[in-house]
Amino acid sequence: MSNINDIIKPENLVYKKADALSDNIMHYCPGCSHGTVHKLIAETLDELGIQDKTIGVSPVGCGVFAYNYINCDWQQAAHGRAPALATGTKRLMPDHYVFTYQGDGDLASIGTSEIMHAVNRGENITVIFINNGIYGMTGGQMAPTTLVGMETSSSPYGRDISIHGYPIKITEILAQLPGAAYVTRQSVHNATAVRKAKKAVKKAFEVQGKAIGTSIVEIVSTCSSGWKMTPTGANEWMTENMFPNYPLGDIVDKSKPKQEDLEQFPLK
Repeated sequence: MSNINDIIKPENLVYKKADALSDNIMHYCPGCSHGTVHKLIAETLDELGIQDKTIGVSPVGCGVFAYNYINCDWQQAAHGRAPALATGTKRLMPDHYVFTYQGDGDLASIGTSEIMHAVNRGENITVIFINNGIYGMTGGQMAPTTLVGMETSSSPYGRDISIHGYPIKITEILAQLPGAAYVTRQSVHNATAVRKAKKAVKKAFEVQGKAIGTSIVEIVSTCSSGWKMTPTGANEWMTENMFPNYPLGDIVDKSKPKQEDLEQFPLK
């Protein structure tokens, strides 16, 4: 019979905190998805053994302090310019894994040009895109991904198509570009979703290692504070309203190309 002291040794535990995840207390609001996504990235770096050769590019937004929580090298980009900075970094250090961590205001608004051209060039970077439908850090203003009728601090009567236009499904747009190698949309609102998101994040880094183009993981998220809801209420609202507009699942996957994918999105 095994000795209990042998069983409880750290190396025998089923689960432990990722080495790439720091011990710093996170500043995010209760119910925020950022912390969970940080955890998934850290676990991926551990499992792939790439922590010491990974460089993250942090955004302007709630995720600006990601470098305090994920233990790898980091750079800070100006608002929306993370793909440009990641492009230069990857080209200078092609043996490293480079990823951006961006919100919808950062990626889909001020950074639209940057992300479009980076993906069109097929830069071998990984993009982690957090979509909560508003500008979370600056007061809950309307973002490019805000749903029609959704109330925000800058659209108190709801998003009006005649005034504000339609929400931008930026991930679907990026998926049409020939440089997109892996594009997926996930969430982390329950345990099953977290497992799927973890698989997607890990695959995105693996695709970068194959050097076949840009990998993009969108995480549809809540913002309890900006939405003025409880964490539970925000999850329910997201499920009922965000998911129909931003359906979860893989959009493009060239890591195991199918003939129809190759015909529509040919590899370089």
